[in-house]
Amino acid sequence: MTEHELQNRIRVALSEYGIVFRTNAGSFWQGKRVWSRELQETVIAQPQMIEGLPKGFTDLLFIDQRGCAFIEVKTPRGKVREEQEKFINLMRSYGHRAGIARSVEDAINIVQGGQIK
Repeated sequence: MTEHELQNRIRVALSEYGIVFRTNAGSFWQGKRVWSRELQETVIAQPQMIEGLPKGFTDLLFIDQRGCAFIEVKTPRGKVREEQEKFINLMRSYGHRAGIARSVEDAINIVQGGQIK
């Protein structure tokens, strides 16, 4: 299973507990999608560089009556980057639920108050 597929499964599962947002960290290009006759595919016209959330921000932001939880999604073999680890530790230091989910069960545990390393 890819990280993207795991994220989607987690989002569906967590929707029973609260609201889940998929976040975008770092920089990315955004613009109007148009069909290119020359390339025979959709391209981005008038691209603009967008600055998203800071590097290290978790993949998912979960909100319920208890507040926020920050969830970094990784496959079982996926590597956590240093800035992701720092962000999770910072959110924990502020009293938020935060952790790395390598399964749907990990994500549910995080939002229920457990911490997954």
